[in-house]
Amino acid sequence: MLNTIKKYLGVVWILSSIISLIVLIISAVQNIDVNGKLDINKPMPWIIIIGIFMPIAIGLVLFGWYALQEEYSTKK
Repeated sequence: MLNTIKKYLGVVWILSSIISLIVLIISAVQNIDVNGKLDINKPMPWIIIIGIFMPIAIGLVLFGWYALQEEYSTKK
């Protein structure tokens, strides 16, 4: 029972990581504007945010992958 939940959560972690990274990149592309006056329109904050979130997203994908491979199962 618990191992099945871990497998489903592995899928959730993988999908949430990929979807949030895609949404973040789409938001960056839409908000970066050469003529913009706000900080959100400059590319540097987006580069920093994506640079910080990228390893987190990769870690979530790996964590989900290991959960799918039953690396965290109680029975080996």
